Amino acid sequence: MKFKCIIFDCDGVLVDSEATSTSVIVDIARDHGVDLDLEYAINEFAGQSLAYCLEYIQERSNVPLPNNIISVFRERTFKAFQSDLKPISGIRDLLSRLTCPICVASNAPLNKIEFNLGLLNLLDYFKGNLFSAYQINKWKPEPDLFLYAADKMGYDPKDCVVIEDSLAGVTAARAGGFEVYGYASKHSANKLKEAGAVVFYDMNLLDQLLES
Repeated sequence: MKFKCIIFDCDGVLVDSEATSTSVIVDIARDHGVDLDLEYAINEFAGQSLAYCLEYIQERSNVPLPNNIISVFRERTFKAFQSDLKPISGIRDLLSRLTCPICVASNAPLNKIEFNLGLLNLLDYFKGNLFSAYQINKWKPEPDLFLYAADKMGYDPKDCVVIEDSLAGVTAARAGGFEVYGYASKHSANKLKEAGAVVFYDMNLLDQLLES
């Protein structure tokens, strides 16, 4: 493999959580008079910070969001994840085969990353190498999180590959000088490719692609 380190996003790459967490955002928006279609919301909010999502709702709502809205969101999503969260298809077998250093770099808080990976028995694969945007107060699509993760892992960006599923994530990786592979659906493939990602559709084939 030409890369010395693999940096994974979490939501939508390791855990199939985007629809679940976005459904909570849609419910919160509806509670405050903003009607959002789920598919539209997934495309709009994928890879974005929670602050971006809440600001989007606030700009369209006639009532102020409560001061504890972040706590409300976290409580609702944690409950939803306990019943609905699933691993991305093929990810467990892929992680079992990888022999190079790997880590996670996510816009989510560290406790959410740990909770989700722990719930699906994926946490041990990363040996504590989990990096959150909340640790540095910089969120994708800025490149800082990926640069921070690479530095903590001890590698230059040119020696790392980023695995992402969102436009914000691909944009951040490319801005940081990383090669990036975009785990895509038919709806996201073109925009990920245009942003500079090598697009793929089957997580179980990723290690073969990285060897080529």
